[in-house]
Amino acid sequence: MTAVALIPIFMLGLLGSLHCIGMCGGIVSAFSAATGPAKPRPTRPFPAVVVTIPTVRYQALTAATHVLAYNAGRIGSYAVAGAIVGGLAGGVHSLINISAIQVAGYWLANLMLVALGLYLMDAWHGLTRLEAWGQILWSRLRPLIQPLLPMDSMGKAFALGGIWGWLPCGMVYSVLLTAMFSGSALSGASVMLAFGLGTLPALLGLGMLGSRLCVLAQQRSVRIACGLIVLAFGVLGLLRASGMVANGWLDILCLTPQIGGH
Repeated sequence: MTAVALIPIFMLGLLGSLHCIGMCGGIVSAFSAATGPAKPRPTRPFPAVVVTIPTVRYQALTAATHVLAYNAGRIGSYAVAGAIVGGLAGGVHSLINISAIQVAGYWLANLMLVALGLYLMDAWHGLTRLEAWGQILWSRLRPLIQPLLPMDSMGKAFALGGIWGWLPCGMVYSVLLTAMFSGSALSGASVMLAFGLGTLPALLGLGMLGSRLCVLAQQRSVRIACGLIVLAFGVLGLLRASGMVANGWLDILCLTPQIGGH
């Protein structure tokens, strides 16, 4: 899958990160607050001077590294999921070699974008049914979280992010469908990596700004604007699939069928 084909996936992550703030906001915001009793700050002696890292600055740096570790684990879990579904679907296609699978997958992926746009706008919540199915997997993973609390190390933050990435989420599932029809495990991982990187700015900002970003994300005008853009991506893709929009520079705004390709 080419870098250009990943642009709409990245944009979906960027615009859809409003939903991520709601789903992951509680855990990420925790990094912006004090995580426990202050530990002795490291000092480094030099000739005739001692450099001491101020407590507040040290805690801010620690929180930032934990946020980065958490998001690295989360995005890594997305990439693993994309590799799994992309590899499985690509293997099936290589055995059956039916081009109709590609066409059907392309239509379905863009229909999911339409559903995602409506979901972000709070106009339709059909994707919550997918999240309900995902609760089956989440019920198995939830017990793994307890040993990772409190999140007082980068290792725990990374592991928690890796588990949290499997949280039932209609938006993630809609992008996983694109990863499934990407053609290979590598392409599937690339799709989910691009999506995860798109969600990164908002969740990094959430870790630093906390409730202020949550308030912005909950504003109806912001949600409608982002939902409309995602909805436009899906509609444009459907028009392209139906032949009403010719291939061309607009392809950078559309999901493109990749199954069977390289």
